[in-house]
Amino acid sequence: MPDWLRLMADSLPTLLWAGLVFTVPLTLLSFVLGLALGLATAVARLFAPAPVAAVFRFYVWVIRGTPLLVQLFVIFYGLPSLGILLDAFPAALIGFTLNVGAYSSEIVRAAISSVARGQWEAAYSIGMSWSQAMRRTILPQATRVAVPPLSNTFISLVKDTSLAAAITVPELFQTAQRIVATSYEPLILYIEAALIYLAMSSVLSVLQARLERRFARYGGFLEARA
Repeated sequence: MPDWLRLMADSLPTLLWAGLVFTVPLTLLSFVLGLALGLATAVARLFAPAPVAAVFRFYVWVIRGTPLLVQLFVIFYGLPSLGILLDAFPAALIGFTLNVGAYSSEIVRAAISSVARGQWEAAYSIGMSWSQAMRRTILPQATRVAVPPLSNTFISLVKDTSLAAAITVPELFQTAQRIVATSYEPLILYIEAALIYLAMSSVLSVLQARLERRFARYGGFLEARA
């Protein structure tokens, strides 16, 4: 077996373990929390009083207008100067959650806005409250519109978690960096890490396509009933 192939085989379990223990949890937690934050932000920007909407608009403006890496550095390296000390993983989780929340809020806001005004009127006409109309009528229809871009956001997040290496989170990419520091084979190890990210993204892309087809059938069913 060639030396480069042996090195890849020896390092693969370590890289996969780092991905399982750190990359996957960081991705899932950040996306779930960020999606909840994005939904709250979108609803606030659409329906909250102007001062409240302005606060959320400012949050989205700041996050979308600054690099994710800078945001992570501010949280992990900057906040200690204010007496706020965070471990690497919670700092990364906060940073990714805020980032996903800002971007997903724009997706959700556009999806909710795409639902025809008549759907609100129909829900109110049968006695639904605002919250019932949102849960039972508006969000199910908005979800079908939001699924493709949100899926893309999730896939991008998988790759973006590699930035957590810059704040010492021992996820997949930083683990590759540590192996490089002892093996002095950066090309081989970084290609191996890239292939693992590629495999994860490919699996998620297949799942995304299936999810989109399912929601497309659901949308066709709703249109047929209408």
